Amino acid sequence: METKTADLSSLKIDRSNNNRKKPKMKWLVYAVLLISILIVVYFTIRSFSNTAVEVKLTSVIKQTPGRSSAILTASGYIVAQRKASVSSKGTGVLVYLGVVEGDKVKAGQIIARLDDRDIVAQLDEAKSGLQLYKAQMTEVENNYNREKELFARGLSSQQSLDQVESAYKSLLANIDIAEARIRAAEVSLENMIIRAPFDGTVLTKNAEVGEIVAPFGASTTSRAAVVTIADMNSLMVEADVSESNIEKIKQGQDCEITLDSNPGKRYQGYVFKIVPTADRSKATVLVKVAFKSYDSSVLPEMSAKVSFLSEKTKQEDQTPVLTLSLSAIEDLDGKKIVYIVADDKAIQKEITTGRLFGSYVEIISGLEEGEKIIDNLNEKIKDGVQVKVL
Repeated sequence: METKTADLSSLKIDRSNNNRKKPKMKWLVYAVLLISILIVVYFTIRSFSNTAVEVKLTSVIKQTPGRSSAILTASGYIVAQRKASVSSKGTGVLVYLGVVEGDKVKAGQIIARLDDRDIVAQLDEAKSGLQLYKAQMTEVENNYNREKELFARGLSSQQSLDQVESAYKSLLANIDIAEARIRAAEVSLENMIIRAPFDGTVLTKNAEVGEIVAPFGASTTSRAAVVTIADMNSLMVEADVSESNIEKIKQGQDCEITLDSNPGKRYQGYVFKIVPTADRSKATVLVKVAFKSYDSSVLPEMSAKVSFLSEKTKQEDQTPVLTLSLSAIEDLDGKKIVYIVADDKAIQKEITTGRLFGSYVEIISGLEEGEKIIDNLNEKIKDGVQVKVL
């Protein structure tokens, strides 16, 4: 009978927690579905965007027509043919430095001075010694002349004459020695002054006031050169030309020079000298190319490229003109057409062309220098087509 009255409520299964989890699982499924849809949309859009035609751009540039006759191009550096590391013949502390980098100097101009107080003292001592000997000169010379007169009259002995003559000649020798010491001190004093050896421009400053300057840098704590100067009128390009191509280069051959710092500007030049030796480590021959004219933007140690021309350039071939690669121009119904990029679309543009220069053509109208044009045209590139610039 006790079994019938037992409480069975403790055996009931509580399902309240499972009911709470169902909404959470539902939202998780929605989130996964949403992410999946977004991924599909992303790749769908991306696949459509990939249908844009990939293109490369080229630039409208200015160049001289004569460049099309280049038979060889070489790289090199601008080097001053007249350059000096200015140092001192004397040793001392630098007390004055009158120039900085970029200053222009004249031949003989004082650039720097070393401490010369000890040499000045030596010079003063030598001058004082000379004055002393000259003061004695009058008395010794008079004694010598008097003794000669007495000896001529027979009133003096040969021994007395010899003694006076010896004293006179010794004094003359001492005067010569004193004058030589003065000259030596003056030379040493001049060696403490550092002058510019030629007209030029200061490139580097190698010493500071207070440092010891010595010839050839006698110790690790001393400086040999005070400044380095170069004649900016002696700049040339020194280019390495392969041994296999040196036969194409002749003395006086016309060239065109381009600086890496300003590739849009070109300078006319000529082969000044072919150095008669080769560099065995690089298998090259050094060729010096002189400028026909250049401006202040040309500086020593700049990198440059030299185009060696096959024939003498005419005067009209030295004037830069706007040019564009032939691969960027299309003939359409008798018109010259190029394509620019605007809003990721190819836009057609009509131009007028002129002379042909190898793989380039002169642009008379329709384009400006530096303008970007689609290169390597093909049948996919049309007006208004979607493009993607590589």
